[in-house]
Amino acid sequence: MSLDDTWFTEIHGDAGTAFSLKAKAKLHEEQTPYQKIEIYETEGFGNLMVIDGCTMLTTRDNFIYHEMMSHVALFTHPSPKRVLIIGGGDCGTLQEVLKHDSVEIVQQIDIDEAVTRLSKIYFPELCASNDDPRAELMFIDGIQWVKDAEENSYDVIIIDSTDPVGPAEGLFSKDFYQECYRVLSENGILVQQSESPLIHMNILRDMHNAMKGAGYSEAKTAFFPQCIYPTGWWSATMACKGGSFNGFRESDSANKNFSTHYYNCGIHHGALAVPEFFYQEIKG
Repeated sequence: MSLDDTWFTEIHGDAGTAFSLKAKAKLHEEQTPYQKIEIYETEGFGNLMVIDGCTMLTTRDNFIYHEMMSHVALFTHPSPKRVLIIGGGDCGTLQEVLKHDSVEIVQQIDIDEAVTRLSKIYFPELCASNDDPRAELMFIDGIQWVKDAEENSYDVIIIDSTDPVGPAEGLFSKDFYQECYRVLSENGILVQQSESPLIHMNILRDMHNAMKGAGYSEAKTAFFPQCIYPTGWWSATMACKGGSFNGFRESDSANKNFSTHYYNCGIHHGALAVPEFFYQEIKG
């Protein structure tokens, strides 16, 4: 990472790539007990949050990630009422989940309260639903929370985490997926951000294998653009408890009673189309 001549640049040496945004100023820098958080004001993408040198979100394009992390899974589940979000401290995914009338409770567990505190200041539009009576925000260890949770506690679990290093590393393990399986209800769905299929295929392969090894009957990956992330192409991987992914609530998706900027019924269909190289990698 560097800030040179007013450009913020995140360099991915292993992949031989870099991503830059023209920055006006650094608005905040803080080392928490868990990670380093920086906030920049950019020229074309609004505010930018960086954690441990990696771009997390911008004002301009965060809606794609947050909508795809929430609506694909929630419209796939037959009737999502109880939702758990692990991570998601910027509260954008929480806001999207709360748009679903069927949802009765959403518990968000993020280990670092600073992410939410700073989001309220620099991304207040993402925190507009934090006071919804259905929402409960806790700043504790998500892995331990799931271990302590009762069986059949949640219909959907969303793992809205950083990359599988540091505090988030344990969220990508077979042991954690097994604990999630235990606390999911019948037909429950687990969904997790799963990096770029172009340069993180090893992570995606391991995730699919770990999810199936943890007992899930099927795993499926949705693809979407995210220009501030490595390669500009990102993914979210779902796993189901029991049965299989037999489509989604297409009519409800097509006639949703809330607004989105990216997600719609057609996007849902298209996001689940599997590129041939990905199919061959997972199959192999």
